[in-house]
Amino acid sequence: MLVELKKLIEANPLFRDKLTFPAFKSSRLRTLINQSLNWQHQLCKNPRPNPDIKTLFTDHSCSPTANGARPPPTNGPLVGPIPKAGAFPPIGAHGPFQPVVSPSSGAIAGWMSSGNPSFPHAAAVAAGPPGLVQPPNAAAFLKHPRTPSGLDYQSADSEYLMKRIRTGQSDEVSFSGVALTPNVYSQDDLPKTMVRALNQGSNVMSMDFHPQQQTILLVGTNVGDICLWEVGSRERLAHKLFKVWDISAASMPLQSALLNDAVISVNRCVWAPDGLMLGVAFSKHIVQIYHYSPTGELRQHLEIDAHVGGVNDIAFAHPNKQLCVVTCGDDKMIKVWDTVAGRRQFTFEGHEAPVYSVCPHYKENIQFIFSTAIDGKIKAWLYDCMGSRVDYDAPGLWCTTMAYSADGTRLFSCGTSKDGESHLVEWNESEGAIKRTYSGFRKRSLGVVQFDTTRNRFLAAGDEFQIKFWDMDNTSMLIAVDADGGLPASPRLRFNKEGSLLAVTTSDNGIKILANSDGSRSIRMMESRAIDKNRGPYEPVNSKPLIVNALGPVGNAAIAPALERADRAPPAVSISSFGTMDSSRLVDVKPRISDDTDRIKAWRIPDIVDPSHLKVLRLTDAITAGKVVRLLYTNSGLALLALASNAVHKLWKWQRTERSPLGKATAYVAPQLWQPPSGTPMTNDINETKPAEESAACFALSKNDSYVMSASGGKVSLFNMMTFKVMTTFMSPPPAATFLAFHPQDNNIIAIGMEDSSIQIYNVRVDEVKTKLKGHQNRITGLAFSQTLNSLVSSGADAQLSVWSMDVWEKKKSRFIQAPAGRQSPLAGETRVQFHNDQTHILVVHESQIGIYDIRLECLRSWSPKDSLTAPISSAIYSCDGLLIYAGFCDGAIGVFDVDNLRLRCRIAPSAYIPSFSVSSNSAYAVVIAAHPSEPNQIALGMSDGAIHVVEPSSSDVESKRGATPSLDNGSIPSSSSNPSLSGQATELPSSR
Repeated sequence: MLVELKKLIEANPLFRDKLTFPAFKSSRLRTLINQSLNWQHQLCKNPRPNPDIKTLFTDHSCSPTANGARPPPTNGPLVGPIPKAGAFPPIGAHGPFQPVVSPSSGAIAGWMSSGNPSFPHAAAVAAGPPGLVQPPNAAAFLKHPRTPSGLDYQSADSEYLMKRIRTGQSDEVSFSGVALTPNVYSQDDLPKTMVRALNQGSNVMSMDFHPQQQTILLVGTNVGDICLWEVGSRERLAHKLFKVWDISAASMPLQSALLNDAVISVNRCVWAPDGLMLGVAFSKHIVQIYHYSPTGELRQHLEIDAHVGGVNDIAFAHPNKQLCVVTCGDDKMIKVWDTVAGRRQFTFEGHEAPVYSVCPHYKENIQFIFSTAIDGKIKAWLYDCMGSRVDYDAPGLWCTTMAYSADGTRLFSCGTSKDGESHLVEWNESEGAIKRTYSGFRKRSLGVVQFDTTRNRFLAAGDEFQIKFWDMDNTSMLIAVDADGGLPASPRLRFNKEGSLLAVTTSDNGIKILANSDGSRSIRMMESRAIDKNRGPYEPVNSKPLIVNALGPVGNAAIAPALERADRAPPAVSISSFGTMDSSRLVDVKPRISDDTDRIKAWRIPDIVDPSHLKVLRLTDAITAGKVVRLLYTNSGLALLALASNAVHKLWKWQRTERSPLGKATAYVAPQLWQPPSGTPMTNDINETKPAEESAACFALSKNDSYVMSASGGKVSLFNMMTFKVMTTFMSPPPAATFLAFHPQDNNIIAIGMEDSSIQIYNVRVDEVKTKLKGHQNRITGLAFSQTLNSLVSSGADAQLSVWSMDVWEKKKSRFIQAPAGRQSPLAGETRVQFHNDQTHILVVHESQIGIYDIRLECLRSWSPKDSLTAPISSAIYSCDGLLIYAGFCDGAIGVFDVDNLRLRCRIAPSAYIPSFSVSSNSAYAVVIAAHPSEPNQIALGMSDGAIHVVEPSSSDVESKRGATPSLDNGSIPSSSSNPSLSGQATELPSSR
């Protein structure tokens, strides 16, 4: 045990080279536990001389005395003097302590700690990548698990401790003039105001909001169809009727079921944690998986004949670092399928009745599944095929669903008995017992009551023709609302991720959207964008950051009570209650425009020369100088992070204002340059023998915006984005790191492209190189992961592309890009790669060309500089919706291309965005382009003179040009164009050479 503890501590990069371990004595572990118990008891609010400590799984607290008075601190064998603020208590002799009572055999903690040793490194569930400092072994199920970001969030008791010992200056990054106020919840935070009514046309069986695009709602019905709604504009983005995609591949039981009863219903529909896939479980045998693009398009991906009978629930999970779907059905089984090819990974048997719901989850790095059956049995499974770990009864002994709070620390269930008695309870995980039961339900509910959780604070359930709300810490009902009437007896409901919107089913085959003030603001913004029926593609809006992280809006920065985690997916399987279609209450539904030409509403002017056609914001600072060599938006879209050639990072953060109520990056509001209290910016280690300006610079940002990995010719540094402090450094040159990319499923795994042409797969947690990939002939200049294809694509200064398998890290394919006509072959120079949103097509960027390749490295189409854009290409990137490519040129021009055919849509002259531009004197150009993660028409340009320009089309230009100016796609150019040479630039097809 002591050896394992030592390995755990040494593996943490925060402690590396900072701790010296003495020789251990056999009694050391007992001493450490004894010290821990002393410390707990000293902090007890009602310390008593002889405490009865029964478990280490919860914080100790003595019961109060009979008269309620707090006894004075004692100095018995278990208790020392109370410490002064800022100091740790003295530890005296380690006397005997109360024996620790183990949890019952059915307790969750017990089966977690005895997990199968063959799975010591199970990965975290897909919605949030595991933290950078998580322990590698599944040793225990902690009451307060480490959050996905790798940062510890304190409980109320921990906060009591911290207030007593906290001293010194805060390390949190901030800027002057902004005060952070606590995030206090009230009833006003509940979405109670009805703001939208949507008519689905058939009985709604299941709903789920998109995890990032907060106003997109997925709906499944009793006739088997699914729809995507943009609830702000009332627009139906997609509608898919039920059909079996490949009847020839269907099993005989499924074919027989379809022949005998053609009626099929959606039992459950749910988004994947990253929002790029959705899954649908049907009442007969099958599940279907769709790919989703930010433009609202759904593409068929997988159809799985999953169960005999109905598939009652579906959820996404991430066992063993692979995105999977978990299903359950009438055949009493739970099955796990991979999402790449639909292969079955696990089958769990043990229920004696049809399985009603599943709830996959993880604590630390231990992954598991809760399941409930219609006989009221709750079971828990590890991904090891060793059977159920727990078996206990749900209140009501019938249909029950389970869900965790958004931060993953509290477990709830809601169910209804056959007699109509409903039960909403919170569970004590460590003992497998009910912690509290919430009151307020009708004595005999009509139908199975559905529930949901939000904000780590509130519960909601549909009962008695109302929506009832509870505070998680109070068993009494908080408030009930009827949404202006028209609800069924037990309405189905679903919160969006941030809790600002609540979707509720109605008795007339419709959906009502309830909102709080933030939700109403989002709805109004989306409604204002829907000017007419020719509205462009959906532009995602998040009225608050999806997770509380270091870069969230100032009003919420790092002070929310818990982290909103992306793996939140509580099952909500509902009982069918077929209703008749009522067309008399149809809401105006705007048709979805399918023509890409009409969907792109901006960049319709062929040649932008005048600054009046753009909104440009120039970001400069007087702190450091040096050209911008790397630039990206944070994943939340709230900030810009730049790396200059002198190895210094700069972070610009947008605040919430009346013009920008969401705090998102925009050219209309100036951001603040953030600095730590010390005033020392994030600065990379540099090579003593080579100036930073001459070294290859690279960085990568973790998905939760908490960490940045960066290098400028020296060691690779891992920075904490909240404090700007270096957490660790590694990989001393030579060779130097030239490109960095986080593994899409594990923040602990980094792909590092090296100056010596190798690629190192490095595990930060254990500080070791997992494998080294070789095959390039010059330094690595680009890396891109595809989770869908389970592949890594690399590019080098040798103009070579390679595809590597992420399973065994072996090369699958390699080829050199071809030189365009008139260019000497072979090519050389920096080559970049980026995957499209579909995770299958690759953008390849070289100074001589941009090209679209498939995973077989076949060039589908390419474009090379010519006509009005003749300078070498300096950078290029996909827009967030995948419809456009933005390219920078070494003469300062910017090109906007359509992805489908690589035709030049718009040329932006440098005079349009560079102030006081002069052809004779200007030499500045965009070294790097960054695309906003949710605004497809916004880009940021990192310039060779050190400036950064945030660029987007002027709002008046977008509206006035919509439908008025012909696109370059149709081959016609306005006669007033100042650059007629733009017309007729056809895509270059790859030659057969």
